[in-house]
Amino acid sequence: MATVRLALSGMHCANCAASIEKALNDAGGVQSARVNFGDESAAIDYDDAATSVEALIDVVAQAGYRASLPADLDAEKQELKRTREIASQRRLFITGAVLSAVIIALSMFMDFAGRGIVLLLLGTVVQVVLGAQFYRNSYAALRRLTTNMDVLVALGSSAAYLYSVAVVLIAPGRPVYFDTAAMILTFISLGRFLELRARGQTSAALVALLDLAPKTANLLREGEEVRVPVEDLAVDDEFIVRPGEQIATDGVIVSGASAIDESMITGESVPVARTEGDEVIGATINREGALRVKATRVGSETALRQIVGLVKQAQGSKPAIQRLADQAAAIFVPSIIALAVVTFLLWGVLGQGDAPWTSAMLHATAVLLIACPCALGLATPTAVMVGTGLGARHGILVRDAAAIEVLGRLDTVVLDKTGTLTQGAVRVTDIIPVGGMSEDDVLRLAASAEGPSEHPLARAIVAAHEGPTGSPDEFTAIPGRGVECRLDGQTVLVGTVGLLEERGVDVGDLEAERTRLQGEGKTVSAVAVGGKGVGVIGLLDTLRPEAAETIRQLKDLGLSVMMITGDNETTARAIAAEAGIEEVLAEVAPADKEREIARLSESGRTVAMVGDGINDAPALARADVGIAIGTGTDVAMQAGEVTLVSGDLRGIVRAAVLGRKTLAHIRQNLFFAFGYNVAAIPLAAAGLLSPAIAAGAMAASSVSVVTNSLRLRGTRIDAGR
Repeated sequence: MATVRLALSGMHCANCAASIEKALNDAGGVQSARVNFGDESAAIDYDDAATSVEALIDVVAQAGYRASLPADLDAEKQELKRTREIASQRRLFITGAVLSAVIIALSMFMDFAGRGIVLLLLGTVVQVVLGAQFYRNSYAALRRLTTNMDVLVALGSSAAYLYSVAVVLIAPGRPVYFDTAAMILTFISLGRFLELRARGQTSAALVALLDLAPKTANLLREGEEVRVPVEDLAVDDEFIVRPGEQIATDGVIVSGASAIDESMITGESVPVARTEGDEVIGATINREGALRVKATRVGSETALRQIVGLVKQAQGSKPAIQRLADQAAAIFVPSIIALAVVTFLLWGVLGQGDAPWTSAMLHATAVLLIACPCALGLATPTAVMVGTGLGARHGILVRDAAAIEVLGRLDTVVLDKTGTLTQGAVRVTDIIPVGGMSEDDVLRLAASAEGPSEHPLARAIVAAHEGPTGSPDEFTAIPGRGVECRLDGQTVLVGTVGLLEERGVDVGDLEAERTRLQGEGKTVSAVAVGGKGVGVIGLLDTLRPEAAETIRQLKDLGLSVMMITGDNETTARAIAAEAGIEEVLAEVAPADKEREIARLSESGRTVAMVGDGINDAPALARADVGIAIGTGTDVAMQAGEVTLVSGDLRGIVRAAVLGRKTLAHIRQNLFFAFGYNVAAIPLAAAGLLSPAIAAGAMAASSVSVVTNSLRLRGTRIDAGR
C-alpha cells in the first residue's frame, strides 16, 4: 500500500469535493480517498500494484477537475495559485458584464437590419467564454449520473441561447433571448468569483502561521556560535537563545533560566519560568536570561508545525453545508428535463395546426426558460452580499455564505479566556500592606524596585504607580522568581513568596493574603524591605468591560455559552463566574481545544468558537464557524470565518442576529425563486405561456429576489431586534 497527496484545482463548492472523493473511492486499487476542500488537496491510500499516481490524476480529470503533484506546495505558492484563479474568474465576470450590457442595449433600444446577427455573434461569445466552465462541469456531472448547479446554469442559458439562434436563422422577426442567456452566465460568474475569493482567503492562515517561525538559529558547533538557517538544525543540536530572541525550535534547556513568553502558543498572558531540564517551544520568546537549548523536535515535528497541520485538518473536516438551492437541484433539474421532453413529445404528436413540432419546441423551450436558475443562483449570493455589507457596517467581517448560514443555525458559543473574555494584559487589582506600611508606600517601593525589569508583571506594577519612584542600585533580575535590589540603603525584594523565604524573610503575615488572592485566580507579588515582608500585590488579567453583558445577551438569544482556556482551573473559574459562564474547560492545550470543539460538533451542536490567539487557530478552523477578535493575531483572523474588527465582544451577539436574519432572507429568496417556477411551469407545459412570457416571469423572479435581499440593508441586528 502507498499514500499520495494530490493538489486539486477547479473545485468551487462542497459538492465538487464530494464528487472527486466519490470518483477516487470508486477507482480500482484505491482503498480510501479523503478530499480536503479547505486546502484543495486529496489524500489517497492506494495499492501501488493495482494503480498509479498518473492513473489517479486521470480519474480526477475524468471527473471534470485537475490534479497534480506535488500537493505539498509551500503556502506562498498555494496563495499565488488561488490569486490567479480569482483573477481569472474576475476577468470572466467583467467580460460577461460588458457584453451583456451591450446585448441588452441592442435588444431594448435599437432596431436595424442585421441586428439579429449581431446579437447572435455577441451572444455566442458570451456563451463560449463564460459558459465553458459550466459546460465542462455539467458534462462531468452527467457522466456520473448526478446533477448540480452547473447543470442548471448550462440548461437555462443554453435553452435561451439555442432558441434565439433558431429564431435568427429560421424565423427572423420573433423575439430572441440572447440577453437572458448572457445575464444568467454573468450573474452566476459573479457569485462564483465572490465564493472563490472568500474561500481562497482561508489559506492565508497557514501563511501567517508559518511566518511566525524564526528563520535563523545560533548553533553551537565545536564550542563556537554559528548563525544558521533553522532548517539546518537537527535533533540533539545545541543552540543559544538570548533575551528578546525567539527559540529556534522545540527543545530542552541545557543551562540557564528565564521567563518564556508562550502566549502565541498557549494563550497564557504571563511568561512562564523555565530552567535547566524544562522543555521549551519553538517560536516562543525568551524574555530574560540567556539559554542553552538542545533541539528535541525539528521541521514538521515542532509544535508550531503541528498547529499548522491541525488548521489544515480542521478546515478539511468542516461539515459540508449544502445550500438549499443545491439540495433542490438534485430533484429539480432531472424533473424539468423530463417535463420539457414530455412537453415536446406531447405537443409534437398531439398538437394541431400547420407546424405542431415548431409549437412543441416553443412550449418545451418555455418550460426550460421558466425553470431558468437565474433567480435560484441569485437567492444566496445577493442576500449574502447585502448581509455581509450590513455586518461590515457594524464591524463584523464575514467571509462567505457558509459562515452566514452557520451563524443563522448557531446554538453553542465557546469563548477563549485570555485576550477574548479578558483584556489580555495583567493589571494590578489589589495592594495589601502588612506591618503598618500604607498601600501607596508598598506600591511605590515595588514600582521602584521593578523599574529596570522588562517582565510583564513588573511593567504592570510600574504602570499602576502614578508618582515618582526611586532609583535602585545593585539590581538583579531572578528569572521566574522576581527582582532584588538596593534602594535607599536597604535590600528590597519583589517576587514570589518562595523567593522571600529563600532570602530569610518571615512571610507569615503575607501567607494568608497570598492564599486568598490566589484563590481568586490572581498572580501574587510579595514585597519585602530590610528583611521584612511589607505587603502583597495582586495582579489579574481582568475581564473585558462588555463581557458580562455579552454573555447575558447570548443567553437571551437561547445560545449555550462555554469558556475554554489553557489557564489553570482556579483562575478560569474566577473569570467565568464574573462573566456569568457556568460551563468551563480549563488547562486545555491547543490540540485539545480543537478536539473539544470537534466533540461538541459531533454531538449534534452547531458551534461557534471565539478566540484571538495562535493557540486558538485550530479550534477556530474546526468549529462550524470561527469568530476571531480583530484586536488579536492575524493567524486567528485568517483561521476564523468571521472577524470582529473592533474587538468588542458584543459583536458576537450582532453576528448571531445577522446570521439568523440573513438566513431568513435566503429562505425567502428561495421561496420567490421556486414560487414562480411552481406556478408557471404547469402553465408553460400546457402551452399557455410563450417563451417571452416565460422569460419575463424568470426576470420577475430575479427582481423579487434582489429586492428582497436589498430589504436586509435596513435591518437592525442589535440583540433582541
